Amino acid sequence: MDYYPYDSRNPLYRSHLGALAEGDPLRLKVLLHRDARVHNVFLRLRRDDEPDFREIRMEPGDWLDGYRFYACDVTLTEGLYWYCFRYTSDYGEFAVTRSDHSLGVVSGEGGNWQLTVYERGFTTPDWLDGGIIYQIFPDRFYASGQKKKNLPPDRFCCEDWNKQPAFRQWEDPCRLGNDYYGGDLKGIEQKLPYLQSLGVSCLYLNPIFEAHSNHRYNTADYKKIDPHLGDEEDLLSLIKAAEKYGISILLDGVFSHTGDDSRYFNRYGRYDETGAYQSTASPYYSWYKFRRFPDDYACWWGVPSLPETEETDLSFSHFITGEDGVLRYWLKKGVRGWRLDVADELPDSFLDQIRVAVKAEGDDNFLLGEVWEDATNKISYGVRRRFLRGKQLDSVMNYPLAEAIIAYVKGGNARDLVDTVLELLENYPPQTVRLLMNHIGTHDTPRILTRLARDGEQSGDREWQSAQHLSPDELRLGVRRLKLAAVLQYTLPGVPSLYYGDEAGLTGYGDPFCRAGYPWGRENADLVAFYQKLGQFRRESPVFASGEFVPVCADLGSFAFIRQKGDRAVLVAVNRWCEPACVQVPSTFDNAVSVFGTQPKNGVLQLDREDFAVLVKEP
Repeated sequence: MDYYPYDSRNPLYRSHLGALAEGDPLRLKVLLHRDARVHNVFLRLRRDDEPDFREIRMEPGDWLDGYRFYACDVTLTEGLYWYCFRYTSDYGEFAVTRSDHSLGVVSGEGGNWQLTVYERGFTTPDWLDGGIIYQIFPDRFYASGQKKKNLPPDRFCCEDWNKQPAFRQWEDPCRLGNDYYGGDLKGIEQKLPYLQSLGVSCLYLNPIFEAHSNHRYNTADYKKIDPHLGDEEDLLSLIKAAEKYGISILLDGVFSHTGDDSRYFNRYGRYDETGAYQSTASPYYSWYKFRRFPDDYACWWGVPSLPETEETDLSFSHFITGEDGVLRYWLKKGVRGWRLDVADELPDSFLDQIRVAVKAEGDDNFLLGEVWEDATNKISYGVRRRFLRGKQLDSVMNYPLAEAIIAYVKGGNARDLVDTVLELLENYPPQTVRLLMNHIGTHDTPRILTRLARDGEQSGDREWQSAQHLSPDELRLGVRRLKLAAVLQYTLPGVPSLYYGDEAGLTGYGDPFCRAGYPWGRENADLVAFYQKLGQFRRESPVFASGEFVPVCADLGSFAFIRQKGDRAVLVAVNRWCEPACVQVPSTFDNAVSVFGTQPKNGVLQLDREDFAVLVKEP
């Protein structure tokens, strides 16, 4: 048998798989054949913030089928590390570096392995482990019928709940961002029984604070509920009612910028206090980055209506993170945590302060960040970020997994999907992995049903997008694929996040078409029932709360894995092929019960085209 010189995901070579707590010992081994005539082997190790690799000599050890192990022990402080190996021999000097996956090859042209070392004592909340997140765009979920009070007169109130959202930028009352459908906090409260039927344990609400657009990412007042959604009493009522259903509330924190039409910037004089745009003597002037007062200022991605904040300004940071600041104000009201918009655009020092503030109101408060890439090695603004090493975020939105699931379901290789999962498990701390927000669609992406239903061109301007509708055949294909994607999303490590209406069959491309009203009375009943069954199954299965992930097979179109915890286990098998496939089932599942799909016969699962099965092994 031939062996690889190293594999970072195999305990034969690495005593601890995945990220490591600082101070924990780690033994690394390299396996080289006797014919290599090795003299000396060295671990080459570099901390990310240091310029050079240092070398540690590895001691020769046991033999295995003509191969010999070389090993060394390291104990590391918190940080991000890179490593590879070097050896000398009768034939010269060689390097063992990383190939495309986790395997080592004898080549000086490969890459380095990553090792994440997090702060000892880093903990994350237990209450969301094994749960389900439901994301709501508040204006479009459900309108309670409660009379709105103190609405600004310049808003367009749409009276047709099923109307396509306005998408043009022209200066008409009904324009992009200014059409309000009337969804509110009382409406969410009225639908709590429905959310419970989906197995939901956490509601993530897009911004609810006063702002002069329907998405509310242009905050006008951080300590006031937008009047279209209700008031503070309505939020308190929702929090208390949700608690009775075992559901917690997560708010969206937008701190990298505010709206120009806000009490802090006050460009249009809407508010009765002096804003930063109006005077350099404003108490908010230092919150912003003026190049030339008042019209030349830094703004988010060049959008003038979103002036950037100076997060390191003492006045601003205190307003957000202080004892009476925004974060703690709403946590004291009973919300269970925050999702940070564009977390990778917030300075490290500000994120440090945010964590202190959030955890000051309770260690079980959850802090989630929006990061679209691997959050353990992300570089933003020229700085390697340290989001997940213990002093900042609890976890992040799992965009890498979302894209891997979608690519696989639409015809990709199962090996690419399993490699994405294993890389996340390798790089992320386990306490972060269990709370990864595993979405497959959000308010920032096209509706998942639309993405899955079409294989061809999916880009175009808003005019083009507005005219797109799925054919009956496309819709059927999209639903079949969505069920495959949802099964993976709900059973892989992390916490699934369901974007409102995806379970009901909503379609549409990007903003604003992914933000239509929930189709009450027009739902895809089959999809809703499927999500209810899937959600309840997940909530009742203990293996999904920090259960181990064990790959079974990844053969081009078919993918199978086990989630296990103690003496309980679940096997998930998916076939995205247009032809039937067979999956060999481990003997430990001989007497397992099929929750979804067919029972195995003679140790083999026969999966139809675009089919799946879920087997449960009880104690």
